Amino acid sequence: MSEPCDPPPAENPFSARHVRPGAVPFRFPAGRSAGALVERLEKNRWRGQIVGPHGSGKSALVAALVPGIHEAGRKTVLIELHDRQRRLPVSLRRMPGLEAGTVVIVDGYEQLALWNRFALGWFCGRRGLGLVVTSHASVGLPDLFRTTTSLALARQIVDQLLAEDPCAVTPSEVDERFRLHQGNMREVLFDLYDLYQRRRPPKQC
Repeated sequence: MSEPCDPPPAENPFSARHVRPGAVPFRFPAGRSAGALVERLEKNRWRGQIVGPHGSGKSALVAALVPGIHEAGRKTVLIELHDRQRRLPVSLRRMPGLEAGTVVIVDGYEQLALWNRFALGWFCGRRGLGLVVTSHASVGLPDLFRTTTSLALARQIVDQLLAEDPCAVTPSEVDERFRLHQGNMREVLFDLYDLYQRRRPPKQC
């Protein structure tokens, strides 16, 4: 009888399902919270912008806000733009059940062509819809939050992900990648995924 296989190595803690927006909770600075931001959004008639550089947590913040928007009695429609999409990938006009008061959230808004931005704003205003966008620079909506990263924050996130394997990556390796990627946490985590994969022991039977 053959010997049983050794247990497979643990799943990479930096894999997509562990680092996607919402899986790693957004860390608010002292005195700020999702609930307070939803209250501010309501005062702004459900219009606002989340501004920050690449990989600074804008999508994670959106994921943190959506439950609070729902608790406030508003539905949401989340549209994520990738790869320089110049127009919305869905037609809001043809979307069934899109009722007044729904908050349209566009993650990656700066990719839209200027005409499509204008058309979206006009449509939301005409239909009584809220509009929340993420962007790398101000787009003229009321400021909701400005996202930033820091080395201390990067270490906190990595420590959380490595809770079951705290020695797999050293603090100096996190620091090196944070500087290399100029604070872009998305790229830092992608890089650490590759590092962790290289260090995983091969599966043996």
